[in-house]
Amino acid sequence: MFSKVLVANRGEIAVRIIRSLKELGIKTVAIYSTADRESLHVKLADQAVCVGSARPKDSYLKMKNILSAALLTGAQAIHPGFGFLAENSRFVSLCELCGLVFIGPRSETIELMGNKANARAQMQANQIPVIPGSQGFLKDITEARQVAKEVGYPVLLKAAAGGGGRGIRRVTSAKELEKAFDEAKREAKLAFGDDRMYLEKIMQNVKHIEVQVFCDHQGDAVYFPERDCSLQRNKQKMIEESPCSLLTATQRKKLGTLAVKAAKAINYLNTGTLEFLMDEENNFYFMEMNTRIQVEHTVTEMVTGIDLVKAQVKVAAGELLPFSQEDIKLLGVALECRINAEDPTKNFTPAVGTIDFLYFPVGNLGMRIDSDLYPGLKISPFYDSMIAKVIVLGKDRFEALEKLKRALNELVIKGLTTNQALYLQILQDQKFLTGTFQTDYLEKVLLPRWQAGERK
Repeated sequence: MFSKVLVANRGEIAVRIIRSLKELGIKTVAIYSTADRESLHVKLADQAVCVGSARPKDSYLKMKNILSAALLTGAQAIHPGFGFLAENSRFVSLCELCGLVFIGPRSETIELMGNKANARAQMQANQIPVIPGSQGFLKDITEARQVAKEVGYPVLLKAAAGGGGRGIRRVTSAKELEKAFDEAKREAKLAFGDDRMYLEKIMQNVKHIEVQVFCDHQGDAVYFPERDCSLQRNKQKMIEESPCSLLTATQRKKLGTLAVKAAKAINYLNTGTLEFLMDEENNFYFMEMNTRIQVEHTVTEMVTGIDLVKAQVKVAAGELLPFSQEDIKLLGVALECRINAEDPTKNFTPAVGTIDFLYFPVGNLGMRIDSDLYPGLKISPFYDSMIAKVIVLGKDRFEALEKLKRALNELVIKGLTTNQALYLQILQDQKFLTGTFQTDYLEKVLLPRWQAGERK
């Protein structure tokens, strides 16, 4: 087992990882930018190293500085969290060259699955159902027109190296395609340094369902209960739950078996998540794979009672999976919502400010809040707007929803605007309460109604 690990991230995920490392008896090293000098993850770690100035490209994305910090402090491994360098295959290779263990999958796996078009091809080769669309990369606009004609409009143009909703264009007709193709390529080049594109049919009336898998060095693999991540805005998840209220135990096992098959096909190591679209007949279509721990991993932890970060560390240290498939059981229903520093009434404009007062309503069973907030902390404009996650567990969906309502009603964050009030409105919506909402419901129905002032 490692004696010291560097956490190459910031905010709530860095705090969350540091806490699990401490519970394993492992010394921790935090990195920080000049803007994060007073952040909670810096205060909690055994050591902390400044790796640059405020902007991510000058600090949290500065590979040389982060690797130097790990070597100078005597860390043996690096946990990347999510975002920043978590899915950067070059960083993983550099860790290996420096004699550092990267707590995550192999560099070649990240490279393979990080390119969405290659990932599609890999799944197709292993008989994993994929969304209808192009085979590999689109050579040019002519091929894009042909594929779109074959699968039928509307379609999505997607950056092969994409993520976070960038390099994506929705196209409803042949007339729109050329302009969208050029725009998406330019955006992808700027965001990822890679303008290769592929195309998928837009599947109507679907849910976004994902499955966490875990694999060790011996090739043993398990799956966790699925997460329903269908409540989204701009392709970004807002509320996640596990399990999906529309799936039976038989369907859950079928989906999990499919996810494990996919993971084994690419010789996966450590944990990752396969994302699927589910149609109205509960058929599943592979969309992409995230080769890292995710924001919503806490939902899975809550609903199974398993600490995924501790398992990540043990497997990275060469140990076998600390649980079998039979050990993974549903303890109820878990829900998570992401608290962002933003103003939903002003088109979700990011908010900055100082935390004047803070109250987290923890204390009861089945309640967890992951955050790096404390009174006096300044929220800067340089990073992601997510400042907390509220996660609850109930014996059934009704109890879980009631716990989440209570938590959001009691939660107090003063000093800046958050999206807390919007969640309370969502939790009163009948379609959400029945679990029958789909991926376009929030943007097409609920948000317009809320923004028009039709609030209960």
